[in-house]
Amino acid sequence: MKHTRKLLPPYRNGVGIMLLNKENKVFVARRIVPATKAWQMPQGGIDEGETPETAAFRELKEEIGTNNVQILAESQIWHTYDFPSYLIGKLWGGNYRGQRQKWFLMRFLGEGTEINIATEHPEFCDWRWIEIKELPILAISFKRETYQALINEFSPLLGSSIDKS
Repeated sequence: MKHTRKLLPPYRNGVGIMLLNKENKVFVARRIVPATKAWQMPQGGIDEGETPETAAFRELKEEIGTNNVQILAESQIWHTYDFPSYLIGKLWGGNYRGQRQKWFLMRFLGEGTEINIATEHPEFCDWRWIEIKELPILAISFKRETYQALINEFSPLLGSSIDKS
């Protein structure tokens, strides 16, 4: 009897943005659907013909109403995370098992009044600025490892003003 192994779908290529305010606090928001208590940083897919950088600016504009930002750094690697088994097959038509993302550390240059999550196609119901060390605590479980890796990668660029413990 021949055993066949079911292949998992591929990762969806995307970007993520660790957006900092002047106090080095990180922007997080709560998704409308699925309703969750977890918070996340802005992220999204890379459209055909886009560079990761272009996609990051577009995603910010689409998700928080502004891309008045400056890039401070780009992740050295593509970070991946897998969806829990109960979500594989349900998200994005079942075409992906998780995401493969290029992350950007960005500085928000504007005022809080520029942020508007009530966009044309809203994704978030609430937002706030948090301490960087809170990211893994507030994130949905399957993104926690990625968020900790990003803290480890980007914190040295921000100097001693960051408490990541």
